[in-house]
Amino acid sequence: MTQSSAGRPAGVALDERRAGRARVWLDRLYDGAGALGATCVFVIFVLMVLGGVGRQMNWHVSGLNDVVAWLCAAAGFFAMAHAFRHGDFVRVTLLLEAASPRVRRALDVGCLLIAAISVSYLTYAATSFTWESHEFAEMATGLVVIPIWIPQSTFVLGCWLLLIAMIDELVGVLRGDKPSYQRAVEERHAAGDFSSDV
Repeated sequence: MTQSSAGRPAGVALDERRAGRARVWLDRLYDGAGALGATCVFVIFVLMVLGGVGRQMNWHVSGLNDVVAWLCAAAGFFAMAHAFRHGDFVRVTLLLEAASPRVRRALDVGCLLIAAISVSYLTYAATSFTWESHEFAEMATGLVVIPIWIPQSTFVLGCWLLLIAMIDELVGVLRGDKPSYQRAVEERHAAGDFSSDV
């Protein structure tokens, strides 16, 4: 059997490199989605300022409300996977903190499995609903008349990203890794940041 330079079988080293590349790619995907959500928030800020100035200048800015509403939804949905991975979802950890490591791992697996199944259904429903809107050429009913599947697609993309993050986390915990959201909270606590606990 061929040995790598570290003394491990070459196939094991190759698998580790592939796993490392996949980890980097997934982390970049979650960070990119979070950045996209933050960009939506910034655009909302710009549009709100523009709308306030526009009303004072008697510009026609009523349609901005529709765009802001869509961007609010997009910001939330795009940021879900990033927030989940970084421990920013609301979690009740009273039982987990009192459990032994073995029981805690079993509880983490059970919770992640239930969450993954629930998000799978949500993703299926969102995708089907948006596809129907596209098929029937449904239009938005507000002042900005565009195909409604365009803003709805942010919901679909956010659900798919969250589903990927849930499955990624479940696989990691099944392999014996500590959940990323738990590591993130522990790192914040170690740095003296308890703001997320308030």
